Amino acid sequence: MVTEQQVLTALRQVMDPDLHRDIVTLGFVKELQIRDGEVAFTLLLTTPACPVKDRLQQQAEEVVKAIPGVRRVQVEMKAEVRPTAPSPGLNLIPGVRNVIPVGSGKGGVGKSTVSANLAVALARTGARVGLMDADIYGPSIPTILGITEMPQPGGRGIRPVDAYGVKVISAGFFIRPDQAVIWRGPMLAKMVDQFLTGVEWGELDYLIVDLPPGTGDVQLTLCQRIPLTGAAIVSTPQDVALQVAEKALIMFRQLRCPILGLIENMSYYVCPHCGERDNIFDTGGAERAAERWQAPLLGKIPLATGIRQASDSGRPVVLEDPNSPSAAAFLEIARNLAAQVSIRNLKEAEEPAVRISF
Repeated sequence: MVTEQQVLTALRQVMDPDLHRDIVTLGFVKELQIRDGEVAFTLLLTTPACPVKDRLQQQAEEVVKAIPGVRRVQVEMKAEVRPTAPSPGLNLIPGVRNVIPVGSGKGGVGKSTVSANLAVALARTGARVGLMDADIYGPSIPTILGITEMPQPGGRGIRPVDAYGVKVISAGFFIRPDQAVIWRGPMLAKMVDQFLTGVEWGELDYLIVDLPPGTGDVQLTLCQRIPLTGAAIVSTPQDVALQVAEKALIMFRQLRCPILGLIENMSYYVCPHCGERDNIFDTGGAERAAERWQAPLLGKIPLATGIRQASDSGRPVVLEDPNSPSAAAFLEIARNLAAQVSIRNLKEAEEPAVRISF
């Protein structure tokens, strides 16, 4: 007879490479059933975007099959994203498990393109995703996602627009194209508050926040109002851009917001005619900065015409050209980002972080 203890002992050999624990200790093994040599159980992962999902399933099947008397193994893969721990003095958005701001020190590094593609890539894995365009001075998310409809009033606030499975709200919905935003800090703070508390986000695993460049009122308001899971910093490779991007990193750390990782955009260019690779803006700068600040490098995105064309057409490259190197880069970064969220939330559950309160 195969026992439950035998199965659990075997499954303790399977380690999650990101969380550095075995899947039994992590509580991943659920609904274990043993009958006549047939073993069935569920692996409940911490994100549907788990980059090692297939490997964990294969290893779990192999170690259980090796138990004498086991004839058949059935593993069902599920995921439940863990929420960010609550913080003293800061209010969670009801139903939203993780809030991830995407920032940069300067404009022109492709932060909004990265935010939109990351949100869509996470949604493609099965996660429930929202995208808040907080770049109030230059909102471009509606254009990148091809949104032409307007958000509608709901029972308890504004209903975000659905685009490719992502719930979206943007300042661009409320500002005419021929209108410039000339606002002082209190007005910026009021709109950020409205987006956080006056939008019917519903149940979300991840809320991606596309921030304006710099370290100003919008960033400060966001950090003051809600507990953030962690920030992703976008930069191009050259030293000038990185020096400014590091200001954003320093700001988040001063406000006790964890850094989930750096993203190097426009990392390299591959000639479509000869295939030669050219590092137009240098390369590896974000990698060196990540090492210097002891933060993960989430990935590198090429400088590619397809990304620009997809953004201009209103269909992100992860959907427009899913087999391209550009789409692969975004998908990899989305998986790495989700892994860092899981690591951060597990660490906070075990050792609650000290967050700043205002």
